[in-house]
Amino acid sequence: MRDVSTPLDMTSILLEDRRTVWMLAAVSFLLFLIGNLPWQLDDYDQAKQAFTSFQMIKEGRWFYQQTPHEHVATKPPLIGLISAALYGLSRSWDVAWRLPSFLAAVALALLLFRTAESAYGLTAGVIALGAFGLNLLSPRLATLVRTDMPLALVIFLIGVLIWQKIRDETEWRLRDQVYVFALLTVAMLIKGPIVYAFLLPGIALFQWRYGRARPPGAPAQSAWPGWWPWIASLAVFLVWVIGGIFFQSGFFDEVVMREFVGRFGETIHRPQPLYFYLPHLLHKFAPWSVLMIAVALVDLHSRKWRLRSAFREISPEILWLLCWSLGGLIVMSLIPSKRVDRVFPIIPPLCLLLAAQIASRDSCSHGSVSRPPTSDNFDLTGHPPSPSYGEASRLVATTNEKTRASVHKWSAVVLILAILVTGGYTIAKVISGYRHDRDALAVFGRKVRREAAAHHWRYEIVSAKDEGLLLYLQKTRFIERDRAVVEWNKGNLDALVASTEKTPGLISQVRGGTLSQLKSSERKKEQRTSYVLITR
Repeated sequence: MRDVSTPLDMTSILLEDRRTVWMLAAVSFLLFLIGNLPWQLDDYDQAKQAFTSFQMIKEGRWFYQQTPHEHVATKPPLIGLISAALYGLSRSWDVAWRLPSFLAAVALALLLFRTAESAYGLTAGVIALGAFGLNLLSPRLATLVRTDMPLALVIFLIGVLIWQKIRDETEWRLRDQVYVFALLTVAMLIKGPIVYAFLLPGIALFQWRYGRARPPGAPAQSAWPGWWPWIASLAVFLVWVIGGIFFQSGFFDEVVMREFVGRFGETIHRPQPLYFYLPHLLHKFAPWSVLMIAVALVDLHSRKWRLRSAFREISPEILWLLCWSLGGLIVMSLIPSKRVDRVFPIIPPLCLLLAAQIASRDSCSHGSVSRPPTSDNFDLTGHPPSPSYGEASRLVATTNEKTRASVHKWSAVVLILAILVTGGYTIAKVISGYRHDRDALAVFGRKVRREAAAHHWRYEIVSAKDEGLLLYLQKTRFIERDRAVVEWNKGNLDALVASTEKTPGLISQVRGGTLSQLKSSERKKEQRTSYVLITR
């Protein structure tokens, strides 16, 4: 029996304790909840996404929406429809806008843990859960008003279904293909054909590589569910696109040409270099990215740096995880228009791949290495094998056990470091947000609505750059300055919200207008516009 005070046992206690799972889940979900506090819609195109569901409720635009500045909304409406339904249940826009991403993040974390634990054991489950919840991307996207987290969940469900088919060595049945079709359709109605970039390259790589590396007589495992789920889901998406082209003015130019085709050019969207995602992933996924590289190097060292041998001996299920992650990264890197959050769907398969790496080191040390002499392994002279064989076997077993101990120790160190780094960074960011009034416009909007309700004011917002201002004040459109002056002077308006730059000119044109004490506070460290309320 090993001494429980050894590093191996101490780290094993941490990684194989159910209390660690509960602690990780609690910390991760807390960071998911607070990661974007104070809540506001001023960055990352959150206002555009939030406005889709707002317009559905206010104007009944269920299939095709606009942006706050009356351009065509470029994303399919599924997440907007979900947010509209949640608003009907909760009557809170903050809940309706942020709950879909939060629930998707929680579902991804739990699914990753259950998948890794059932396949590779509790230690792997802990690593997968920690890697997903404790990085710099997941807490940021968990309550961001965007489609990245729900899309990542749907893509992961498809990828895990493929992984399960490969692992179980079973054929694709009609029921499985229907699942893939349904999930692909959901992904299409969340963000369009970008789902192809995260799955098809990995499937092609796996089919090509495993077809070449598969030993003779091994089962023909396939990651390809057939053509019809892909074609049928694309057909559903094209129905929405064709409807937009025919019934929505400007849809073809804004959605088809600018949003989709323009992503592959370098004139409309700001292009980024080919290597853009790799350093960002190494940073945003740290320290887990460092652990992945370290474990891979340890594995190669144990194989005496025979890279070809490592690829030949890799299991099909791990090969699929590798192809899935790399395929999405390569294709997204080839698209000139880049932003870090767009590559987030490769984070969950990387978490599962890391769990499989840790599990593979456990299997190396737990595998049967030494063989006792039997009648089957005597030499040709009838003598038992040389004693040096047993010594060599024990040496290999000892080396493997030391390697496993080292991997477990560093995994535990990385887990603790991830809690400190991710937790500290998230909390510091929240404190900084409140200290520097990052939600200044949101607070201003609430105060204006409260005053307007108390005095029964009819008010409008003079056209401004800040798209979130419409949502803070719960209006569906800005009003142009000249029209605002006309409506005010006719007596149709009691208050106007305007930027400080436009206020002097407005005050001189509107009869009886005065500046109220209600102003948006200056957002420190940000060169952004401030707003004031003009009343009679």
